[in-house]
Amino acid sequence: MEQTIYSQRAVDAVAASFMTKVYGWMCFALFVTGFTAWRVAGLPLETLANFHNFFWLLIIGQLGLVFVISGMINRLSAQVATALFILYSLLTGVTLSFIFLLYTAESIATTFAVTGLTFGIMSFYGFVTKRDLSSWGNLLFMALIGLIIGTVVNLFWANTALYWLTTYAGIIIFVGLTAYDTQKLKNLSYQIGDGENAHKMAILGALTLYLDFINLFLMLLRLLGRRR
Repeated sequence: MEQTIYSQRAVDAVAASFMTKVYGWMCFALFVTGFTAWRVAGLPLETLANFHNFFWLLIIGQLGLVFVISGMINRLSAQVATALFILYSLLTGVTLSFIFLLYTAESIATTFAVTGLTFGIMSFYGFVTKRDLSSWGNLLFMALIGLIIGTVVNLFWANTALYWLTTYAGIIIFVGLTAYDTQKLKNLSYQIGDGENAHKMAILGALTLYLDFINLFLMLLRLLGRRR
């Protein structure tokens, strides 16, 4: 009996260590992104214009990195996976630098705080709830696909009603994904043990929650941000 309790405590300790790494790497990536965005936004307008010319290349590069990290994580070393994740957070900072030109610094800070609070609550819920959230997965994935399609369509249509529909839908979707992904990572933490593979899975988990946070922040910024 005592050995069983000891074994369970050892498993719980490994799981807690894994989740600590996930949140730690996620927060580090958010810091890198925020600092990069702030520094790039402070560059001369001529330099920013040059960045704008490569905007779509940056977007494609980010998407490529997400697919590489997600799809090839088992074939990457822990060092390479970590480096790619940091590179992704840097590129995201460059592409997000425009928000400092569109919105006031105060509203960006306020929105970041609201995002952090919302994310924290939903991630905590996903971590402690006894309810199985796996049934949310397919629904949230289909909703996310619809959100992407609606956002792309509105780039050309520029319809105000669709803009606000995708904004509110996006907030709901990424709030739900935060809880769902957290529970999925918690369940994963009991299966992977420790070592290099655990580190790679922590990087992948950090990327997942990082994407939830960034997208939730951008959706809330549409709602709460004050234009310059």
